[in-house]
Amino acid sequence: MAKKLVIKVTAGADAPERCSQAFTVAAVAVASGVEVSLWLTGESAWFALPGRAAEFELPHAAPLPDLLDSLLAGGSVTLCTQCAARREITEADVLEGVRIAGAQVFVQEALGENTQALVY
Repeated sequence: MAKKLVIKVTAGADAPERCSQAFTVAAVAVASGVEVSLWLTGESAWFALPGRAAEFELPHAAPLPDLLDSLLAGGSVTLCTQCAARREITEADVLEGVRIAGAQVFVQEALGENTQALVY
């Protein structure tokens, strides 16, 4: 079993089931003791901002704010540099605990020893 799980979520409110699945898998992995790095890219970039996860709704799914809180508490959450720039999001705008980093850092994490990478 992978000791680290890197998850890139590209979907937001535009594809709610895919988005929810990524956050759910990441939160379950954290709860299971797996080291998790969740990357917010594309439309999921908005969830790096305070209050945005609370706007997300999907019937029969765990609340996104709860999933995000568990990831911030037990894993790492990264906002893609280019995705942030396209949306004019800066480090001063994001939730506490969210970092902004680019493709080089993603590749380093995804290619780490005993690491599994998933893209949603």
